[in-house]
Parts: sequence; structure tokens; C-alpha cells
Amino acid sequence: MKTLEELRKIREKAQADINLRGSNTRVKVIVGMGTSGIAMGAREVMKAFLDEVGKRNLSDVQITQTGEKGLTSMEPIVDIVIEGNPIVTYGEMNAERVIKVIEEHIIGGNVVNDFAVAVD
Repeated sequence: MKTLEELRKIREKAQADINLRGSNTRVKVIVGMGTSGIAMGAREVMKAFLDEVGKRNLSDVQITQTGEKGLTSMEPIVDIVIEGNPIVTYGEMNAERVIKVIEEHIIGGNVVNDFAVAVD
């Protein structure tokens, strides 16, 4: 059985995770979680974004998911939407690339051209 303090910590972590997924924010990260994306590692990419954004306390970043985007050969696919900027789609994402995208694009404001599939 859990203690009251353990339950409080679980609740606080769950609330933080909910805030990362649905708060009113400046940056929106959209992970393609369709069948092909999941098969190519989209769950791990989603977890990497949640973990890294949480570690860095980036309270202005919302992480969400979508279905298939039609770029099966480029999965896992991630869109980065920053207010006032074009939408950037990154392909073949993994945990290492997530860190680079967070550091260079979300924090630094520079598109990581090596991973970008499209800029709208």
C-alpha cells in the first residue's frame, strides 16, 4: 500500500504530464502516432519529448499526437509548431534527434535542416 506522500508525488507527476500534453503554450509538438509511426518507434519518440521537456521545465511546450500523415517512409514524423513561424516537419525521429530538435529548434529557434522533411 502507498503512503499519502507517495500518492501526492504520483498525483503531482500525473498533473505535470497532463500540463505537457494540453496547456496553452507557445510551442506545439505533434507526434505522428499512426500504425506505421508506432511500428517505427513513435512511442519512444513521444516518451523522449515528454521526458526531455519535463527535465528542462519547458512549460511553454505542448506535446500531443496525431494519426497518419502519409509519409510512411519517413516515420516517425514530428511537427513543430511555433507561434509566428512556419510549421516544420521532421522525419525519421529518434531519442537522440529529439534532444537536438529541442536544443536547436525549440529553445534556439533554428530549424535542424538535417532532419527536416518539410517547412510550411
